[in-house]
Amino acid sequence: MGREEIVKIIISLVFIFIVYPLTRYVARKIISNVAERNLYDANRTKMIKKTIYTMIMFLIFILLVGLWGVDTKNLIVALSSVFAVIGVAFFAQWSILSNITAGIVIYFSLPLKIGDRIKIIDKDFSSELIVDDIKTFYLSMHSDEGERIIYPNNLLLQKGIAVMSAKN
Repeated sequence: MGREEIVKIIISLVFIFIVYPLTRYVARKIISNVAERNLYDANRTKMIKKTIYTMIMFLIFILLVGLWGVDTKNLIVALSSVFAVIGVAFFAQWSILSNITAGIVIYFSLPLKIGDRIKIIDKDFSSELIVDDIKTFYLSMHSDEGERIIYPNNLLLQKGIAVMSAKN
């Protein structure tokens, strides 16, 4: 084993045992602070943490692949095959990714909580609803008439919303 391989192993170990846990710790602190400040539900916070942790792990993996000099031509072929299967399986992969991204944006920027009464401002669908649950892909709400509405996160960011009454 040459000097170059030893350096790569040490750098890999630093990424795995120091950078990844430290980044995860910082992300957990930031998410927890946002959750405490906005009084978010524990399940919602757990969902965002899992999403962020997965993204961190993916980035660390990409960095390690680059460090070890894996043949990118073969890696790109393998990844494109995997993403093609995922794209066909989910049909609208961009929509899924946009909903996940919107879920993260909603978590950090919108003061929505379970139990809030909101009004979605839309010419086709303008209604006051009560938030039942906030998931990675959608909001589950119900109307005063008992009608259950599932609203995609990406549409929530595209439409204007008004928080009519916030749950304390």
